[in-house]
Parts: sequence; C-alpha cells; structure tokens
Amino acid sequence: MNALVLGANGQLGLELVRVLGDRSAVPHDRLSITDAKAVDAFIASSKPDAVFNCAAYNAVDRAETEREIAYAVNAEGPSNVAAACRRHGATLVHFSTNFVFDGSHDEPYVEADEPAPLSVYAESKLEGERRALQSGARLLIVRTAGVFGRGVNFPVRILERARSGQPLRVVSDQRINPTYARDLAAAALELVEQGAAGIVHAVAEGCTGFDDFARAVLAESGVAAEVESVPTSALPSPARRPLNGCLASTRYPPLRPWWEALHEWAAEASKNP
Repeated sequence: MNALVLGANGQLGLELVRVLGDRSAVPHDRLSITDAKAVDAFIASSKPDAVFNCAAYNAVDRAETEREIAYAVNAEGPSNVAAACRRHGATLVHFSTNFVFDGSHDEPYVEADEPAPLSVYAESKLEGERRALQSGARLLIVRTAGVFGRGVNFPVRILERARSGQPLRVVSDQRINPTYARDLAAAALELVEQGAAGIVHAVAEGCTGFDDFARAVLAESGVAAEVESVPTSALPSPARRPLNGCLASTRYPPLRPWWEALHEWAAEASKNP
C-alpha cells in the first residue's frame, strides 16, 4: 500500500509508520493540515492509495480558550485532507474520539448513537467528522478511546507522578476503553483492506474507570503506590468530559482486552525507559 501518515509523530502515527514504513511518515513540521494548498500539492505529488490522518489538536482543556486553533486543526484540517483525497483519488482514514458523545448513556456507545459533544475539543472533532463526510471522498472514520502507546499518555503520567512521590488522586466515575495504539493501527489497516467506509468504532475489549486503569498501570510496571479514587467533581477542569466514554461497535469486533495490551506496553516500556 502506498500510504501517507499525517501526524506521524503521535502515538498512533508512530505505530502506523512502524508497519507502513518510514516513507509514509509525514510529521507536522513537514506538512500542516491547516494549509489547504500545501495539503493538496503534497497529496497530488505523492499519489497515495490511502491517507491516514492522525494529526489532531488534543489539548482538551486548553481548547476552551483556544477555540480557533482547535477548529483549524480538528475541523478545517480534515476538510482540507478530505478534499485533496477526493481530487486525487485517495482513500482517507480519519481518526476521531469518544468525546463526541456526552456520556449520559448507561451502555457503551455504538456508531448509530447521536453525538452530543460537551467541550470545544469535542465539538471541533465532531465538526471534522461532518466536514470529511460531506467532502465526497472515499472515507473511513475510526472513532476510538483512551489511546496509549509510545509518547506522553495517561500511563506515562501516572508512572511519573508515582515515581516522584506525588499523590495519585484519579477519577473513578469516568470510564473508557483503554486502547493500545499498536492494536488500533492494526485494526485501521485491516479495515482499509476490507474496504470499510463510513464510521467505525475500534476500541479494546473492556471498559474501566481511570482509577482502576491507573492501578493496573502501576501493577504492570512494578511500581508501589496508592491510588485514591475520587469523583470528577473533586478534580474540576475547564472542559467537561463524558462520564461514560466507553465505545462498542456494530461493525468491527473489539480489539484484544485492554489489560492484555497494557501488559505488552509495560514490558516494552521497561526496555525503553
């Protein structure tokens, strides 16, 4: 597959490049998806079969005061990439988030459930989905949740705080499917090979609270520290987050259980601290 990976330096981008090869990598400093002309020219010259858009503005709290930046990257960016893919015959694989839902359901959200974003970040990601869908490009949107892999993420931050002796107060009423970036990359590639289109949820099997996820990270990493479970109200933040952030799919089977993937992640992290 002749592919491009936009946002190649992120957790998911790194795993896609690991499979697709270094030639697929397009880091942000090489191409900004907010520059429509540059995106079109790059895709025209590269002639990819598929473009994986991993580029995103993920600063959830900061987006509340940086709305224009969030929309430029998360809404206009996917629109630019989708338009270029349509013009030059490439399939676009765009990644989105569980944050497009408000978390009021009791059960995990499936593809047909109605989005109801709670924050500027979530609104911008949903708008990116909508603009991509309206572009007329061959398009697959993969929604996921709780991604962890190489780079800065929730497990890394928990370990850093634990090793420095900081108290670990972690919310218990926000639930997610912690999804290993390596598994997500493999699923995205398989979906492309299957010719999937539209919106597909791809997440690890199992939902858990952030507090129990933190405990599992510590246990797998051999770090002794206590986690205090607290409600979201005890840790106020600028952006509202869905309490039920769990996804399920009517179109694709769940990835391996999150605790099995975490075991692999911890083993690799111990080799490359």
